[in-house]
Parts: sequence; C-alpha cells; structure tokens
Amino acid sequence: MAKKVSDKEYLDLWREFCENMDNATPIDLSESHSDKLKRIKRLEADDEAWFKYYFPNYYTSEPADFHLKSTKKVMNNPEWYVVRSWARELSKSGRTMFEVLKLAMTGKKKNILLVSNSADNAERLLLPYKGILERNNRLINDYGIQKKIGSWEASEFKTRKGVSFRAIGAGQSPRGTRNDAARPDVILIDDIDTDEFCRNVELVKERVKWIEQALIPTRSISNGLLLIACGNIIAKYCCITEMAKKANLHEIVNIRDKEGKSTWPQKNTEEMIDRVLSMISHESSQKEYFNNPMDGGDTFKDILFDKCPQLRHCDTVVIYADPAPSNSDKTNASSKAIVIVAKKGIQYYIYKCWVDQMSNANFCEYLFEAHILCKNAGVDPVYVWIENNTLQNPFYEQVILPHIYRIEAERNSFLPIRPDDRKKPEKYARIEGTLEPLNRLQRLIFNIMEKANPHMERMVAQFTSFNRKAKLMDGPDAVEGAVKKIDDMEISSATGAVETFKRKPNKHRM
Repeated sequence: MAKKVSDKEYLDLWREFCENMDNATPIDLSESHSDKLKRIKRLEADDEAWFKYYFPNYYTSEPADFHLKSTKKVMNNPEWYVVRSWARELSKSGRTMFEVLKLAMTGKKKNILLVSNSADNAERLLLPYKGILERNNRLINDYGIQKKIGSWEASEFKTRKGVSFRAIGAGQSPRGTRNDAARPDVILIDDIDTDEFCRNVELVKERVKWIEQALIPTRSISNGLLLIACGNIIAKYCCITEMAKKANLHEIVNIRDKEGKSTWPQKNTEEMIDRVLSMISHESSQKEYFNNPMDGGDTFKDILFDKCPQLRHCDTVVIYADPAPSNSDKTNASSKAIVIVAKKGIQYYIYKCWVDQMSNANFCEYLFEAHILCKNAGVDPVYVWIENNTLQNPFYEQVILPHIYRIEAERNSFLPIRPDDRKKPEKYARIEGTLEPLNRLQRLIFNIMEKANPHMERMVAQFTSFNRKAKLMDGPDAVEGAVKKIDDMEISSATGAVETFKRKPNKHRM
C-alpha cells in the first residue's frame, strides 16, 4: 500500500506548487492600461496564444494537429460531448484544463464539475485549477483576484467573478449542484475507470448508470453543456467505452500513429518512445499507450514453450507471412507478421516469428531473413507463402513484389514466394477452429529459445489476448495460415499431387 502523505508533507507540496506558479508567471508592471486591454483582446482571439501566455510552465511544447482540432471543437461548441482517449504523455488533462479555464475567465462557462473514480482523486485533480486561480500572476493581473474568502475549499470553491468549481467522486450525489441559478455547464470526467474496478462488469454498469441518471441530468436543458471525458481504453468494457457510444466524438490518439510515427513529435521523439516502451511489457504498452487492452483473451489460456527439433529433421517447414493492409490502405507501416512453422510427427512448432508494426520494406527484408535461416538450417525446398485474399489483392503484386524484386537484385538471390489465394472464413472463427484444438492438446509448441525475443513476446501476447473483438490478430493469423499450408501439403503428398511454383515475372529483370 502506498504511503499516505501527511498533512505537513501535503502543505509543503502545495506551497512549492504555488511558489512555482508565482515564478512562472511574471508580469510587465510598466504596461499601460490601453496596451493591456489590447493584449488581452489579442490573446482571447487566439486560443493557443492564450494558453501559451497564461500557462508557460504547462505549455512546454508546441501542440500537435490533434490538439488543435480538438480544441477548436471544444471552444466553438457550447453544447459538446467528447471522449478523449489520448495516450499517456499526450496532455489530455492539461489541455482540458487550459480550455476550461479560458472559458471560465472569459465568462462563457459558470459552473464546473470535476468527476473522478473517488472523491479524493477528484479533489487531487481539481487542485491545479485552485492553485492557478490563487497564484497565477498573469491571470490575476488581467482578470482580477479570483480567490473568494469563505468560498475557497479544496473540494469546492467559487471565484469572485462567480465561477464555481466542485470535485465529485463517482457515486456521490451531484443533485442540487447549482451556482446561484446556474446549473452545471461543464462536466469534466477524468480517470473514471481503474484496473480493479473494470474487472467487475456489474460495477461498470452501475457507474455508467450513475453518470447517465445522476450526473448528466444536473445540467440545464436550455443551456449548453460541455462534457469532456478523459480516459484511456483500459478494458474491453469500461466507462470510457460506454460513454464513447453516446458522445459526439470519441478521439482515440495513441502514442504512435498508423504509420508508426509519434503523434506528438514536438514533445515525444521516436527515441524517447522507444526508451519507455523497452522498459515495459508488450501488453502494458498496448494498454497504456495504444488504447488496446490485451487482458481479455480466453481461447488460448496456456502457452506451451519447449525445445524445438532442428529444422532439417522436421517433416515439413513453411514460412508464412501476413502483410495486414489492403491495397486501399495508404499507410507505409502497420502490424504485420511472419512465422516459420515446422511439423514433426503430430507436433507443430512455432520456430521463429517477426511480429511488429513495420514498413513494407522491413517486412520484405524479414522474409529474406526467414528464408536464409531455413536454407542455412538445411531445409530444402523452402516454402514461402504470403496471404493474398480478396481484401489484399492487388497489394501483393503492386506493393510487395516490387520490394521483393529490389532485394533480390541487391542480394543476387531468389525468394520462392507464393501468394495464398484461398478464400478464408471469418478470421476469428478460422484461427479459433484451427489452432485452439492444437494448443489445448499441447500439439502447438512455441520455441523456448525465442521466449525472450520481443517478436515472440508480441506473438504470445496476441495469442493470450485473443478474442472476437481483439484488434491485433496478425501473429495467430499467420500461424493459422502456416498450419493450413502444412496440412494441405501433406494431403497433396499423400495423393501424389504436385504443386508447381508460379510467380509473376519481373518485367525489369534482364
């Protein structure tokens, strides 16, 4: 259990916060009154300039495009309901504070409720608002003293201009929350979900019911309400996912975009992101930074790691690749998977894999790496298959093959890659139907020598979190493709059928 902060320690931290606020917001005492009014007018016309001037100790990086777009909607729509599932380190709470304080200082909003999973947490989240209103010299210089004696508690306070703030914990009664005749016109919901709480579906249902039946109805029917819910998707079913169904907009912004690039490069460089992600598990990174909780799988409960036989001693060896995007996907990077699966007797061995968000060029480089590994292990012939269903065609011919031709020319080598054109059933049913029995009967073996490999860790994470709603199935999908090809080849061998190798010729090869 975390150590409880004493009253003295708490007071010391509060004083330090206020002193920092004092130091961060100096004012120009020589500024004339007319110049001051002109400056205020100019700042109020520009949201970002206003944020940057009044909150210099918070506004430490230039905003990303998603910040600007989201703020524009918040500031220009008196009636607006948005759920912000921005990953950690993307300033969802900080930017929300900028917006709400500007709306309050300029008289557009009067009654603000801040709601969290508990009363203590709500009060903690409200403290920065209180400290800024008390000690921000620039706000005080331009908008007057805000602190009102007699109405200035940690959990509830009211400014001299009549703007009220109140912290409420989930489940508390918000009824009767008024500022004179004004009902709440801003409801901020932050950290409403917790890991332990989300494990109980009934508790989540009760909290959502409280939000919809007790909290939101405190608003006025005739006046606009700004409702902002800040929270990541930490479980498949949580308050945030349910609120998102009713919101005007659900903004899901991960630490990296679909192209694998930082969504806020002005603050978070690729090197910084890599450093942080290297310190935590794949499951943790998906949950905290990619809005993809991976703890809901129940199909592959037990993963068996064991020593694999040498590839040259196996009955059949297949390299299978899942390139993921369709031809309509314009991004250069997405989650992809390549696996080397071998069969010996009745056992299927996941010998090695490459599972990651990768560019098409890197994907093809890994294919050559897999082929070389098999050749060096004495496998002959080496079968290389790539998924090429109707959604991906002509992605294989237009995107993948040109990369293959280029690498072949650079390395003066040949990759015997074949498109898997079979019509596949629905992905979840196909993977579950093919691989679950093998895994349950301990006939699907993961190479214990690869257990610490980050690619294998991502593969295992996708298996253990596998369910019908899972976002990432590329690893299991590639394994299913390899197993199916191995089975087809054994049937062909038993019946005497011979499958010839065919590939579209390279027009540029001499």
